[in-house]
Amino acid sequence: MSVLLQRLKWIIGFNKSPSFTAKRLDGPDAKPSPHLNFDQLEKQQAVKPNSLKPDREIFKRPMLEAAHEISIYIHRFHNLDLFQQGWYQLKITMRWEDDDSGSLGTPARVVQYEAPDLGSDDIYGVWRIDDIDHSFSTQPFRIRYARQDVLLAMMVSFNLSLSKFEGPSASAVILKFELLYTPVLENRFNIQACLDTSPAAVHEFRLPPKALLGLHAYCPVHFDAFHAVLVDTSIHVSLLKSGVYSSSLKISSDPRANDDDIDGEHDKSKEVMLVKSLSSSRDILLEELQKLSKAINQPIDINDITSNELFGSTPRSDQERADAEVAGQVSSNPQNVLEKPNDEVDFRDDDLLHSLSVDKLLRSFDLIGNQMSYLWSVFLNFHRANIKKILEFLCNQWALDRRAEWSIWMVYTKVEMPHQYISSAVDDSSIHGRGRAPSLRKLTGDPVQTATMRAELHRRSIAQMRINNRSIQDLHIFGDPSRVPIVLVERVVNAPVRATSGNSYLSHVDQKETNSLTAGVGSDSSNKLSGASPRQNGRVLKIVVFVHGFQGHHLDLRLVRNQWLLIDPKVEFLMSEVNEEKTSGDFREMGQRLAQEVVSFLKKKMDKVSRSGVLRTIKLSFVGHSIGNIILRTALTETIMEPYLRFLHTYLSVSGPHLGYLYSSNSLFNGGLWLLKKFKGTQCIHQLTFTDDPDLQNTFLYKLSKERTLENFRNIILLSSPQDGYVPYHSARIEMCTAASADYSKKGKVFLEMLNDLMDQIRAPSSEHRVFMRCDVNFDVSMQGRNLNTIIGRAAHIEFLETDIFAKFLMWSFPDLFR
Repeated sequence: MSVLLQRLKWIIGFNKSPSFTAKRLDGPDAKPSPHLNFDQLEKQQAVKPNSLKPDREIFKRPMLEAAHEISIYIHRFHNLDLFQQGWYQLKITMRWEDDDSGSLGTPARVVQYEAPDLGSDDIYGVWRIDDIDHSFSTQPFRIRYARQDVLLAMMVSFNLSLSKFEGPSASAVILKFELLYTPVLENRFNIQACLDTSPAAVHEFRLPPKALLGLHAYCPVHFDAFHAVLVDTSIHVSLLKSGVYSSSLKISSDPRANDDDIDGEHDKSKEVMLVKSLSSSRDILLEELQKLSKAINQPIDINDITSNELFGSTPRSDQERADAEVAGQVSSNPQNVLEKPNDEVDFRDDDLLHSLSVDKLLRSFDLIGNQMSYLWSVFLNFHRANIKKILEFLCNQWALDRRAEWSIWMVYTKVEMPHQYISSAVDDSSIHGRGRAPSLRKLTGDPVQTATMRAELHRRSIAQMRINNRSIQDLHIFGDPSRVPIVLVERVVNAPVRATSGNSYLSHVDQKETNSLTAGVGSDSSNKLSGASPRQNGRVLKIVVFVHGFQGHHLDLRLVRNQWLLIDPKVEFLMSEVNEEKTSGDFREMGQRLAQEVVSFLKKKMDKVSRSGVLRTIKLSFVGHSIGNIILRTALTETIMEPYLRFLHTYLSVSGPHLGYLYSSNSLFNGGLWLLKKFKGTQCIHQLTFTDDPDLQNTFLYKLSKERTLENFRNIILLSSPQDGYVPYHSARIEMCTAASADYSKKGKVFLEMLNDLMDQIRAPSSEHRVFMRCDVNFDVSMQGRNLNTIIGRAAHIEFLETDIFAKFLMWSFPDLFR
């Protein structure tokens, strides 16, 4: 009899609780299930007497259920560099990372923000959801030309249930984008069938567990080097209440044990964790709403939000007020539910939550879950009404966060540019006459080995690193962090200019006089370009010229170009073609051809801008690979380039042999150069190896070092790799090498004089502060094995052209240099 009374009291206590509504989150038209309260549950789940042990009874108790809603807003598909025209389609799936059963997220809702142009020939069909693989696919669209935009403007929401986990999941979520492709077909009805084959490219992202409670972030999808596109997307994550379900609970016939059994610690732990997680998700969403509102200057009145009856500010019945006091202990202030300083119940306090009864925990879960659902609805409406501003803000925030995230693979140092260099004319009398000996030029140690070991030690530290942040992780980078290139960035601080005479040095230079000299170059043409008083609202014409290397192709540097376009979509670029299949001749001829090509391109773009508005100024940048750097420096010495020298902006040298091959330690590569000179008569190889004239001071590279080809650039970045055996390490970095420091012959003096001349150009003052950086890129070539390419150093030299991660790291870490 006592057992029946005890159970009756317990049932009556639960009858006071509000009814729960089990809702599906799988679509806007989904209808809620019938209300489920606890007295009905007791009747529906009557216990069979034969199934009970003598001293135990079984009772069905409702348990909590929650689900993550991950919404993906797809704004546009931008074609950067797709090689093939045809029909394309995006396919999206989602899964738990550590779930071996292959549990997939379910597409629950699709919202079309802007109606697609269904009458266009470039869009066919509609989006669709596949119930078999739980995927979402956009409508097929046709790509006809480069830099084409396809507006998609839709949001798809996936639900991932937590029913398989004992509380909130510690697993990450894998978000998978697939690019489907089919050629242009005469019969459009076959497009979808052809697109359903294997994807042309795949890009995956990882949403870490910390991000699953709340995240609002920009997420660009680029696919791979052969499918260079930009899909503008943003990810919005939250945790929502999805209902209750029944769980068996054994109750002892001993009344003294009933309370403990009813509030069983194992079951309550899950409930406590869900209440805490739901409360955290609510706080994050409210904070994000306030952040977005402030960022885009579109107010959201939090008082209006919390005036909703879910937050306790509207008139309520005595029973509703009692329920709210039990769950949230809220005062008359409606914001107390959300503001932590005033909360009497801290949902982060484990001890406090464990002390509550199951009944109170369920009521708390129900209250917070309703608040969370309401806030999520407010966010979705706010997002749709302000999508362009929100996307722009998230995109800018993403760009700001990249330098911090990618600093894992980048090592920054700052060094001073030497104040002194020993001149080739130095002798004992000059040393004793000055009373102070110049610094020794002999180097100790091997710089190549030192750089390699430094990068390898950093790579090992990354392999042992546990990356556990809240940001979306691009698996092209985070999939295997130890395989990502290491970039050692050396910022060189400027120093006084060295005078041209002997060993004398100037600690200061008349800035005004120097500026007047440089301003005089091409002044007439400059006035024609920008006008005597250029308008502030005129356009800045930004042009980047890409120059390939020996026996190269004009698209060799396309990956660097694509990253530059992502940084600055308005830039105009010239992929130089004029020297294709002509790189075996004289550098002077190649430089002339390049100069004519650049000037012709500049005039065409200037005329186009002048017809549509006012040309304020020009920013002319150059990117060269290998001997392309010698070609472009030669082009800058041409007379027709003089009017444009004052507009030089950024120079990115990718493994350029600026000091030639006087000291090349790669015997295998040197043998190849000898063969080219002996049997092919390759003139540029003679010039690179200083065999084009018996007198070293009459050679081409020596004379080129005397030309002021570098001093007009505002930014100079020298990319090198200690693994690159095709270009001497010191030559790509324009610095002293060990062999030259110990060579007191004429060859050593000539090398030192060239080095002094080039560094003086970089050190020379300009009208603006100059940035000079050396960047060592250490590639992971271990997957390529030991073959001829890795032995002779070709693998790293070509890797500059076949990977863009190093360029992505560099450009997004220093975006001002590329805008």
